[in-house]
Order: sequence, then C-alpha cells, then structure tokens
Amino acid sequence: MIPSAEEGYSVLMAVYRGENPEFFRQSIYSMVNQTLEPSDFVLVCDGPLNSRLEEVIREAEMLLGSRLQCVRLPENKGLGNALREGVPRCKCPVIARMDSDDISRPYRCERQIKVLQRGDYAVVGGSLQEFRENPGDTPKLRVLPEMPEEIAKFSKKRNPFNHPCVMYKKEAVLKSGNYIDFPGFEDYCLWVRMLKRGYKGYNLPEIVLDMRVGNGMYARRGGVNYMKAIINFQKFLRDEKMISTGTFLCNCTVRSLVGLVPSGLREKIYKVFLRKKWQ
Repeated sequence: MIPSAEEGYSVLMAVYRGENPEFFRQSIYSMVNQTLEPSDFVLVCDGPLNSRLEEVIREAEMLLGSRLQCVRLPENKGLGNALREGVPRCKCPVIARMDSDDISRPYRCERQIKVLQRGDYAVVGGSLQEFRENPGDTPKLRVLPEMPEEIAKFSKKRNPFNHPCVMYKKEAVLKSGNYIDFPGFEDYCLWVRMLKRGYKGYNLPEIVLDMRVGNGMYARRGGVNYMKAIINFQKFLRDEKMISTGTFLCNCTVRSLVGLVPSGLREKIYKVFLRKKWQ
C-alpha cells in the first residue's frame, strides 16, 4: 500500500569521512527544501567522521529535529553495507535515496511519490543533469528508458536506474534481499534481483536531480580493480540467467576497453555515447 502525500516518505543517505562538507550540506538542504517534505531522514555515518562533517550533521539536527535518525557504524565498510543498515531503519513504506554530494530539484520527491501512487511500480527513478561546479554548467543528461518493458530489456546491458534519485518501496527492497556488498554495483545488483522477482520500475523523463561529476567520478571507473568488479558483476548477471554467455562476453569486452583507456578519454566516451545533450 503506497502512502498518500500526507503520510510522507523517508530519505536514505550515507556519508563517510572523505566527503566534502559543503557538498554534504547542499545535498541535505535540497531534500529538506522539497515541495513535499520528508517525514523521516535516515543518515548512515559509514565509520567515524571528521569535525566539519559533524558540524553539518548538527545543522541537520536543528533543521529536522526528531525526523533525523543518525545511524553510526563503527567502521567504514562501503556504500552497500551502509545502505543495508539504513533501509530497515526507515520509518515510512516509501524511501527516497539521496547521495551526499548531489542536489535534488525541489519538485523531485512530490512527483515521484505521485507516480508510485498511481502505478504498479516498486521503483521510480528519473533523469539527471551532470555538473562540475554549479548546477547547469554542463549540457549532459543521463536519461534512461521510461517504461517497465524497456527498463527490463535495458537492464541486461546497463544500469536501468539513476541510483542518486530513485524512490522505492521499502517492502520490495527487503523482500528482494536488500542491498549487498557489491562495490561499484550495489544498486544495479538490487535492481536485477527486484526485476527478477517481478517488481516493475518506471523512470520519469524529466530532470529531477543535478549530479556532481567534478569529483573524480570518471577516473574511478577505470583501472584493474574496477575491471575485476565489472567481470564479477557480469558473472552475477549470467549466473542469475539475466544474460546469456554471449552477452556476458560482449559486455566484459566493451567495458574492459573503456575502463583501460586514460580517464580523460573515458570521460569523453561517456559524454559522447552514454549521455544526452540538453536541448
């Protein structure tokens, strides 16, 4: 049962000591200032933080009061583990995911929860626009397939949802096994398991979030360790019978080639072939 707009939703965010405090602050404020305010805000601290991040959390406590749940993990174990700890603590049956360095547009959550209300969906995503210093300073968008059938087909080759701006049903996530520790693919792994269980998704074609990319994002999508992670995830897709052996080999080959080129060239490949330009 999806709640009405009046019943609210939870926000789920994770933060670790390497985050930029100002980016963290902007991210929190973008969720606090939604046209439909959150009823619950679960912040998972993935290991000990520094004093500047703690200062931002104190500001958040003043803004959110009892709505803020600060979950402190004793050590940093990665995003998958942090979100796995956070999902069960969310008080509302609908959860809005948010990264600690991006900026949600004010109408994001109101529009997503309305789609969850009217459709038979377990996950609702949306489009995002990349930026380096200030929202709107690059024309590149990440637009994904809109309808459930398109999403299921797309998932065999690429991640079908923009993780920083998804809203989903808590029950569906937990029944699908919740997040697991799959570095770099925590969300993709969850979507695959949800789709396999028959849950449906939808992507709003409009832009609902501005995603920061000037923080080494493309550099992290390369190197030997990242290539090993890609191959392990593709094996997971094959073992789950989501893809054939032929698709497994093709996916590994293409992603390995992109991952082994210099980061500057990798960024150009993403922008030319995997992003749309704002019209």
